[in-house]
Amino acid sequence: MSSRLFDSANTLLLALLTLLCALPIVNVVAMSVASLQDIVSGKFILWPKHLDFKAYSYIFNTGVFFSSLKNTVWITVVGTIVNLAVTTLLAYVCSRQRFSGRRMILFMVLFTMLFSGGMIPTYLVVKATGLMNSLWALVIPSAVSAFNMLVMREFFESIHESIIESATIDGCNDLGIFFRIVLPLSVPSLATFTLFYAVGNWNQYFAAILYLNDSSLWPLQILLRQVVLIGQSDIYSRLNAGEVIPLPVSTQMATVVLASAPIVVLYPFLQRYFVQGLTLGAVKG
Repeated sequence: MSSRLFDSANTLLLALLTLLCALPIVNVVAMSVASLQDIVSGKFILWPKHLDFKAYSYIFNTGVFFSSLKNTVWITVVGTIVNLAVTTLLAYVCSRQRFSGRRMILFMVLFTMLFSGGMIPTYLVVKATGLMNSLWALVIPSAVSAFNMLVMREFFESIHESIIESATIDGCNDLGIFFRIVLPLSVPSLATFTLFYAVGNWNQYFAAILYLNDSSLWPLQILLRQVVLIGQSDIYSRLNAGEVIPLPVSTQMATVVLASAPIVVLYPFLQRYFVQGLTLGAVKG
């Protein structure tokens, strides 16, 4: 009886927490398809009485959204590939005991976690290397996360040395061991860090403000910032020769939904690997 009561209490608590987390999301989606009279009423909308998809049709009929979406997709795909390539290669090198320079590399990685060059030196480096007004400025400076590299290194070290020795005896070199043995055994970990890096690249915001002066290179998050801060009617009226925005609030909410939807859709496909990757370092009792 006590066990059933405990399970029931946990279920009720988790259901309430889920409801509290879901209500704001449902409200944003409802506001994006609500009519003007529903929005003006000032009520908390969970299901609009009058559906209105003008906000979505307006966004799709402008070239601004798809241009920003293209830039964001490029940053996410290319940035995630670069992140995973640098992280896995660096982690594998640092996980090999016979590599003499591993301690120096690990020291430099740990040093970056404690001390940062700061915004201005980073900006000067990006400018000096000619990356200003380039999407590569959002990829190369953040090519690797020190924390993710250390976690990946710990996982590579957990692979039994006998597997590596067997591959070496069979004539496999370091690259062959890395691509044929290590990476296939690291699928859960790779999926976890793919999700982490993809979300980070998709939400590129501050670096884009610093390094991108050309509005044609703006990612989706900068467009969303312009919508929220400057006002939807102002930004799009300037970009579309004075066209009037009928529903500014709905357009803002629709932009939020479109900016968040791809990551929300991607997560369920990686959830199984995501949970496995988080529990790789757990201690078995």
